[in-house]
Formats: sequence, structure tokens, C-alpha cells
Amino acid sequence: MRKRTIDWYALIPVLLLLCIGIIMVLSASSPVSVSGENRDIYRYFKKQLVWVALGLGAMYLTSHYNYRKFRKLVIPTAVASVVLLLAVFGFKEINGAHSWIIIGGYQFQPSEFVKLGVILILSHIMSTKGTKMHSFQEGLIPPLLVIAVVCVLVVLEPDLGTAMVIAITSFIMLFVGGARYRHLAALAVAGISLAVVAILAADYRLDRIFAFLHPEKAPRGIGWQIIQSLYAIGSGGLMGVGLGRSMQKFKWIPEQHTDFIFSIVSEELGFIGAVFIIFLFIFFGARGYLIARNSRDDFGSLFACGITTMILVEAIINIAVVTGSMPVTGITLPFISYGGSSLVFKLAGVGILLNISRYVNTDRQFLRQVNE
Repeated sequence: MRKRTIDWYALIPVLLLLCIGIIMVLSASSPVSVSGENRDIYRYFKKQLVWVALGLGAMYLTSHYNYRKFRKLVIPTAVASVVLLLAVFGFKEINGAHSWIIIGGYQFQPSEFVKLGVILILSHIMSTKGTKMHSFQEGLIPPLLVIAVVCVLVVLEPDLGTAMVIAITSFIMLFVGGARYRHLAALAVAGISLAVVAILAADYRLDRIFAFLHPEKAPRGIGWQIIQSLYAIGSGGLMGVGLGRSMQKFKWIPEQHTDFIFSIVSEELGFIGAVFIIFLFIFFGARGYLIARNSRDDFGSLFACGITTMILVEAIINIAVVTGSMPVTGITLPFISYGGSSLVFKLAGVGILLNISRYVNTDRQFLRQVNE
């Protein structure tokens, strides 16, 4: 075991994705920027630069904060997560959901903090339990209670997409943490069943399923967004139409600088640009899981695994949505989509991952209990 510098191979793809994101936010947001009150084409671009600067600052701080000290913040994080998720109901709806806290004109999305918080709490609980994770009663019930409380509060906002990210990330952590296969299978069945119930309970979610299965039957209604997204991706071809030359961004695709920015990327940069972005996420994921495997302790392994998984799950879901491979969920593309809370907390998570990479033990297996 030795202390070393940060894993630059994990940082470089993140920095490249940030650079691509800044450029693509400028390009994709230009039509909605000039249609605003100030008609400033750089409106979202300048805001994104501020968020990137704040995110990089957060990443620098967390990369220099010993990850083991985060254990002391587990209880405050748990309390803060519940308080923030309840506080959103005191603010007005945005796009039909109570997902934001608005103070002085600034918006904060608590669920972005909660995602990291859940990863921290689960890492602490499971690393403490050790081989007891094989037992449902002694090992699984405590983390399941945390997951259940958070997911219920998030679904009530309502934000099923974020709840799905938290649930999938937690499921992978439980697998890595040593839960038995039969317990995981039962949890998967229960989770899918609850997701189906949540979908059936809301008409707009059923509409999204219908739009996913048959977008051509409502080309000017609920199928509009996915059809226009596919038009954008198809028009890009191999090399793309050229940076800044997208036609679909001119109010054909809603949320073209946030949820559907990958469509504009594919149109302007083509298949090669889209594949390059996917490659960067894959490379980042490989380095993240390598950091987890070589961490000095189980807490670090689980923490690194959770952060890496969360980012990859969001990237997979976003790309699947814009390519018509799954229903619309409202999940943004990490490091590329416009957004403040998401970008800052994801970069803070990357900073934690980089700090864990400073401590390695090349003889250590990725959580011994998984292989027992």
C-alpha cells in the first residue's frame, strides 16, 4: 500500500467531457438564448462557465480531503438529505415537479446532493457490516431502509428518473458489497414491480411509455421529442453537419441544451463525435472501477464504485433516451448537459474518486467478501 498522486487517467476524460460540454451548450442553447428577454446568445454559455468553475473548485477541495473523514459526515448527510427532500414541497413546481429549492432567484436541486449522500451512507453501512452482508436481516435491511426512504421521497416530487438512478446505483453497490444473489434477485423483482406501479399511477408516465413504443402514432404530440431527436441523430451521418450548424436545435427539439444535448452533439459532430463521447465515459468507468478495486479499504472501494456507477448509469440512461432505446426520464448527460447542481455535485464526486485514487494497495482484491 502506498500514497501517490491522483489518477490522471480518471481525470482526463472528465476534463475532455467538460470542454465538449461547454462548446455544445453554447451551440445548442443559442436559439433559446436569443429568444430570451436580453437576447444574449451567450446567456446559458456564461452561466455554464460559472458552474464549471464552481464544480472544478469543489472537485479540487474534495480531491484534497481524505475520503475516510467522510465517515464522520454520515449522520449529518442523512439528516440533510431528508430535510432537503421534504423542503422542496415548500417551493413552486417547475416542469410539473417539486424538485427545486429556489432562493433569491437561484435554483438548487437537492436530489443531486442526495445521490452522493446515499452513496456515502451505503458505503459506510456496508463496509461496517462486512461479511454480514450475506444475511438479509443483519446486512441488507439497514441499507434497504435508506434506499427506500430516499426513493419514496424522490418519487413523490415526482421524479421517477432520479429514483431509478439511485435504485440502480444502490443495487450495484449491494452486489459489490457482498449481498447474496438470491437476495438481489428478489430485490430486482420487487424494484421492477414498484416501478411498474409508479408508472401505472401517473398518466403522463403511461404517455411516455406509449411515445417510446409508438412515437409515429403521435408525431405532433407525445412522440414529437423522440422523433425530432432521431431526425437530428440521423442527419449527423458519419462526420456531422458541422459545429454550430444544427437545424434541430431551432426549437424542433425541446430541452436541446439539457436532456437532449446528445442529439445535437450527434447532429453536429456525427457518429464519430458521439462515439468519442461514449468512449470517454467507458474509459472513465474503467479507471473508476480500477480505483475501487485497488482502494485501501472496503469503504473506499464502495465509495469509488458508487460514484463511478452513478455517473455511468446517468450517461447510459440519457443516451438510451435520446436514441429511442427507452422512455423519456429527464436525466441529463453528465458533464455535458447544461445545469448547475448536477455539474457541481458530479465534479465533487469525481474529486472524492481522485482522492481515493491517492491510496492504493495493488495486492488487494475488489472487496474480499464478494469472492467468499
